[in-house]
Amino acid sequence: MILFIAKVVGAALIIAFASWLSGQNPKLAGFILALPLVSLIAIAFSYYEHNDIEKTILFTKSILVALPASYLFFLPFFFAKSLNMNFLMIYGAGLGLLIIGFFVHKYIANFL
Repeated sequence: MILFIAKVVGAALIIAFASWLSGQNPKLAGFILALPLVSLIAIAFSYYEHNDIEKTILFTKSILVALPASYLFFLPFFFAKSLNMNFLMIYGAGLGLLIIGFFVHKYIANFL
């Protein structure tokens, strides 16, 4: 239970810090969030908790396949000005593309 609470607090601190930093220095905040911090931590915790290298390797491969699919969320932000989109439209389109990315990931992950 203590490990679970530590994970929750750690993740919350990273998110809260990045959110705060985005108002001060958006480029640095974006770079920090682009780092695989969450993946590094989750992979280590997964192995520590389950002590199963095969599951950890499969978990890591799934992350690698999911990364390009997750980038689909950001596409509408690049075209927002040229398409004259408001925030809710951009965000909604990103979520829609992310859902499509999930199904692409699910299909590809079947081959891992």
